[in-house]
Amino acid sequence: MKFSTSKVVATRRSTEGTSASRRLRRSGKLPGIVYGGQGEPVSIEMDHNPILLALKVESFHSSILELELDGKTEPVLLRDFQMHPYKSIVLHVDFQRVDANAELHTRVPLHFIGQESSPAVKRDGAIVSHVMNEVEVKCLPKDLPEFLEVDLSGLTLGHPVHLKDIKVPAGVTILTHGGQDNPVVATASKVGASEEPAAAAPAAPSAPAA
Repeated sequence: MKFSTSKVVATRRSTEGTSASRRLRRSGKLPGIVYGGQGEPVSIEMDHNPILLALKVESFHSSILELELDGKTEPVLLRDFQMHPYKSIVLHVDFQRVDANAELHTRVPLHFIGQESSPAVKRDGAIVSHVMNEVEVKCLPKDLPEFLEVDLSGLTLGHPVHLKDIKVPAGVTILTHGGQDNPVVATASKVGASEEPAAAAPAAPSAPAA
């Protein structure tokens, strides 16, 4: 099968259960499910290796995918997947149907740009820490970005970049993160900043003469 990160080819799964899933995996297949929208949940199976490769591509996790199921195509999002504890084996994948007219909530990755030219790095030799690497957004499917850019070119010491500093495309709203209204996304700290010297301890009193 041709490797694609935007299209998943699957068929309906005729048997379910732990034993059936094990047989699927032994034959190079992968069990999964597609749910949501106007349709009923459908158990599916697909070739394992294309999914394993696709999971290593960032956009597979944050883009609308084409699911071809028994010859019919519908838009879906990857919602969850399970990996073997110590082997490079995908155990199960979940896809959610996408309604073109309904807002969706999903996570998109952050891409940081301009870091090396920022005053914090170029002038002060600071280390930049990315506190967040993805954010949750809501939007219509047509407006879903693969990623959001965070411009760090103006980053200075003591002035971190916050969530509300991120520019988003029209139709996209960033949702609050962990109950915080405007959390820090990236910050800069000075390399090898020395601590204030400790105050000298008072001299011990001399012993009284005998």
